[in-house]
Amino acid sequence: MASNLVKGTAILTIGLFLSKALGLLYVIPFYSIVGEKNVGLYQYAYIPYNIALSIAISGAPLAVSKFVSKYNALGDYATGRKLMKSSIGIMALTGVLSFLALYFMAEPIAHMVIKDDEQKFTVQDIASVIRWVSYALLAVPIMSVVRGFLQGYQKFEPTSVSQLVEQIVRIAVVLIGAYLVVDVLGGSPKTAVKFAVFAAFIGALASMITLGFYWKKYKPEMNELLHNSPPAGDIPVSTIYKEIITYILPFVLVGVINPLYQFVDMITFNGTMASIGLAKVTDTYLTMLNFLTHKIVMIPVMVATGFSMALIPVMTTYYAKGDQKGITRSLDQTYQIMLFMTIPMVVGIMALSSETYQLLYQQSAIGAGVLRCYAPAAILFGMYTVTAAILQGIDKHKWIVFTSLLGLLFKLVLNIPLIKMFEVNGAIAATIIGYAVAVGVNLVVIKKELNYQSKLVIRRTILILFFNAIMVVAVLLTRSGLYAIHVPEGKMQTLLYLMICSGVGVVVYGFLSFRSGLAQKLLGDKITRITKKFGLGRS
Repeated sequence: MASNLVKGTAILTIGLFLSKALGLLYVIPFYSIVGEKNVGLYQYAYIPYNIALSIAISGAPLAVSKFVSKYNALGDYATGRKLMKSSIGIMALTGVLSFLALYFMAEPIAHMVIKDDEQKFTVQDIASVIRWVSYALLAVPIMSVVRGFLQGYQKFEPTSVSQLVEQIVRIAVVLIGAYLVVDVLGGSPKTAVKFAVFAAFIGALASMITLGFYWKKYKPEMNELLHNSPPAGDIPVSTIYKEIITYILPFVLVGVINPLYQFVDMITFNGTMASIGLAKVTDTYLTMLNFLTHKIVMIPVMVATGFSMALIPVMTTYYAKGDQKGITRSLDQTYQIMLFMTIPMVVGIMALSSETYQLLYQQSAIGAGVLRCYAPAAILFGMYTVTAAILQGIDKHKWIVFTSLLGLLFKLVLNIPLIKMFEVNGAIAATIIGYAVAVGVNLVVIKKELNYQSKLVIRRTILILFFNAIMVVAVLLTRSGLYAIHVPEGKMQTLLYLMICSGVGVVVYGFLSFRSGLAQKLLGDKITRITKKFGLGRS
């Protein structure tokens, strides 16, 4: 089962990495086509959309995955299939209702965002893009049920591939559509943004087609298991959904919590900035925080997201069987690998924030500063996702609700006073404090409920931090040496400097990790065999 966790995590993480990488890289040409002013309009559409989407799917992928995995472990494959059939219609209805709600709430939301006449956008600008993106809600909920059902069978590839296909198609429509509107037809960049947000619907349709292919592929295998299963009629549909409903709220909160933090910024940032005389720059700063830098910060979080999606069905299976050793091994493995991979990515983003921001967007001391301050939040985002997944796997749903809302309360209370004191960095500080509170309580609950001792994880985390300290010194020395020779001008030189500095970081961190034996212990036997050939492992 531990190998299933690693394999499932690898598949989901690779798919998420490619999806997130594409989701970041397409911003470069899109930013060039519509300009810095109009790219902010894009993020005003996606924050309420992400909240509506999380509510629409009601945590369906992970909730269905957890339910199906639980009954599959008991040999009852018919109950999961029964859930699948009934939930398709329910999710279709949920999608329609969510679409209508977001479509007609677009203007009230826009009024919450526009606080001053000096801002760049009008109420109608924002309401229009929200309406265009809302069409995607018609397709995504159905797709989410299929993904969750297949994950319950430990089939992680369909989720990974369908997410990648969805992203590729969406980005192609965004870029081609924006180019045609602005450069070929001579249309307004705001029109191009409307077309770009509508691309979410087209991408969702492409993902559904991909999932249909995988369903056809795995159907014979699942039918064979179903044939040998006890009849599902023993468990009424009402009982099934009563159990599912107990999962839904925590799953919704986990999926929606990050967009909710962003939404708090969306409805409080502009008014607070206007109150201290910064109405002219508030849209630009909020775009930097909630869209431009957020896309970069979320890349390290993909590791935790991959772990959480693979961990829930595995943890549920261990918990259903009462396998305490399996639970402990999974927790040790999850914490260590996530931190081993996430921390160096965050440290690297902080050290090379100026080059990263200049390469992706344009040279901006303010933008680079926002990225540098925001990057550490990625570790907390990841820890929240993983710890919530663990609590979901052991049926401690009330704690997820409590800690999620507690952290959000801290964000709500602290956001305005901290923005008044520190401007955009105040919003970042409120987010970090909110997540730190939620993660801290989650860890305490996990330790208490599972009697989990994490001394090994603590020791290895200290070792990981030590290696990162050495790595960042090497990166900064390399960067200083390059700047002493020549200050980069243009994106190509910036890319070269970024590749050299990040390459030094990878080599130093990799060497220390392999030479100490840490990487081999965390990543498994295959890595050990490879490193022995190069003489990197400890003798």
